[in-house]
Amino acid sequence: MNTEFSMAERQFTLIRYPEKHQHKSLQAWDSADELLIEHVEAHLDALVEALNKAQDENQPETSSTLGPILIFNDDFGTLGCWFTQYSPIWISDSYISLRSLQENLRRNHLKPVIDEEGALTSPVTSLTSVESLTFMPESAPSVIMLKVPRTLALLEQQLIDIKRYAAPGTHIVAAGKIKAVTKSVSALFEKIIGPAKTSLAKKKSRLVFSTLDESIAPIPSPYPEIWKCKGATGQTFTLKNHANIFSRQSLDIGARLMLEHMTVSANETVVDLGCGNGILGVNALALAGDCKVIFIDESFMAVESARLNVLENFPDKIDQCEFMASNCLESLLEQQQSPWVTKILCNPPFHQQNAITDHIAWQMFNDSKHALVKGGQLVVVGNRHLEHHVKLKRMFGGSDVMASDKKFVILGTAKR
Repeated sequence: MNTEFSMAERQFTLIRYPEKHQHKSLQAWDSADELLIEHVEAHLDALVEALNKAQDENQPETSSTLGPILIFNDDFGTLGCWFTQYSPIWISDSYISLRSLQENLRRNHLKPVIDEEGALTSPVTSLTSVESLTFMPESAPSVIMLKVPRTLALLEQQLIDIKRYAAPGTHIVAAGKIKAVTKSVSALFEKIIGPAKTSLAKKKSRLVFSTLDESIAPIPSPYPEIWKCKGATGQTFTLKNHANIFSRQSLDIGARLMLEHMTVSANETVVDLGCGNGILGVNALALAGDCKVIFIDESFMAVESARLNVLENFPDKIDQCEFMASNCLESLLEQQQSPWVTKILCNPPFHQQNAITDHIAWQMFNDSKHALVKGGQLVVVGNRHLEHHVKLKRMFGGSDVMASDKKFVILGTAKR
């Protein structure tokens, strides 16, 4: 659903990608976005005024231009659209966020800019979270703004990166809902960047301000974290987990139950949908060494973790694998128009960013029906209370309970 976002006499039409699957009550921005925009706009106006004054007074030691503007974790592209006039560098771990940014730039006719070679480029330079690990702007940023992410580990990795980019004059500001701006968030800023303080709450959100303290030594990244677990065949897997991986420090309960009851036959084409660190797909390679596995997640860190884990455990099988950032099976279905997948393994999420929603599960099941060959199997693990069996009955005609415990259930269904 299109929604109109207005501030300071500017208006944008914004959507949450994919628009057709979103509930009409969900909008593409929140009060934390509004606080960031209001604060950063005022700061940039003051910076530009100071630069113009310095030029008028012929102060040669003063830079005549703003440094880069960096934006982290812009949920649906609202910040990227608002600050296009500054040609910001936009960094996210979310494929959904990236597609939202691209779609909202297009819908609002935010025109491409001409680069040094005369080519048209986007007014926003977008980087994935994995690319940002090796990215370094040529000059120190004037402003770095962040939406506080759901996981502290991702914030920690991003602050470690920011420590490399920033200079003492860089204005660093984060925003989030009140419940997201915890003492642990402020403590991470103070540990990695420097002194931090929070604003008063406004519209149930608040800002975090931090100043670079050069006396704080750079902290080496603890990611990817590495741990071991046993697969269905008794083989021990070594798993590498980037910062934004769900259950990155141990095997989650649902995945453990799935490992115990997985079956994969020779020559199958298996999709590990919502792959996380890729443990289910890696286990599929252990069960049937000649199978093909496609690892899909909307997190770029998840897809990269899965790739690392195939290389770590089955380096000779890397050519049998594909790794894809996607909204559910969207990218895969765009590549292949006819069904060809024999098995899909899935642990559907029940939230998108900070919103509780079941539309992702619905889309995963619907996409699976299109990707599976006749007789192909969808195997789903999830909390009992999510009632995935209701969705599977509506979409596939029914499902069977393959295994269960007090909290989780594995459901299997086949395309008729």
